[in-house]
Amino acid sequence: MMINAPADQQIKAEHSVTVTTGGAAPAASIIEGMENLGIQVVHAYGLTETYGPSVFCDPQKAWATLPLAEKAAKMARQGVRAPGVTSLMVADMNTGLPVAKDGVAQGEVLIRSNTVMKGYLKNAEATQEAFKNEWFHTGDIAVCHEDGYIEVKDRFKDVIISGGENISTIEVENTLFSHPAIMEAAVVALAHDFWGEVPCAIVSLKEGKTSSEQEIIQFCRDHMAHFKCPKKVIFADLPKTATGKIQKFALREMVKSLAS
Repeated sequence: MMINAPADQQIKAEHSVTVTTGGAAPAASIIEGMENLGIQVVHAYGLTETYGPSVFCDPQKAWATLPLAEKAAKMARQGVRAPGVTSLMVADMNTGLPVAKDGVAQGEVLIRSNTVMKGYLKNAEATQEAFKNEWFHTGDIAVCHEDGYIEVKDRFKDVIISGGENISTIEVENTLFSHPAIMEAAVVALAHDFWGEVPCAIVSLKEGKTSSEQEIIQFCRDHMAHFKCPKKVIFADLPKTATGKIQKFALREMVKSLAS
């Protein structure tokens, strides 16, 4: 909202301002836009089960000299463990061992610490599942970069499997956020007779801006692998929780009703 405010209402910070966000992973384009307003955005990641923020994107001094787009891409990562967290690992889902620090190999985010919950109330089965191999399993898929910073790619339940290929909804959403006409965007799975599932984008446009389904799909095809691109675009207001998080379950129901 601040980035897209009318020109006569926009402000630029006159002193150092840092904002910590703990919602969905922020798109690099949003972080870049906030930096242009003089506001640094730091992402914190965690779950209720891990006592809130357990991982922080701790900005490094060397990043200050990078071009803004490159700096924003690094700031969009979730980062490294907080001082109170004992251990953090992105584990291969087959071997349980740490994935390669190449920013490509994907695994599940695991956390071990005395800040982690003891278990789910009156649900021993769910507790046992969550604490396999004495690590808390977050259900989030991530990669680990060479510098040790992790980058969350998606929730297990949000990953779209299309023709046997895994598609990160966050990656598609980040591309959509870089479109000059798009204000908000979310991506969910749409059932498909041949591919099983395909990405479906739900977007709202900036005031005074226009676009079409085909133009947005082509924009995505110009900026990412074609199989990851939305096959359908819906223009609608995005339902949110009281804290402003997009309700993907509601979007799934919306898409399901359209498909039927």
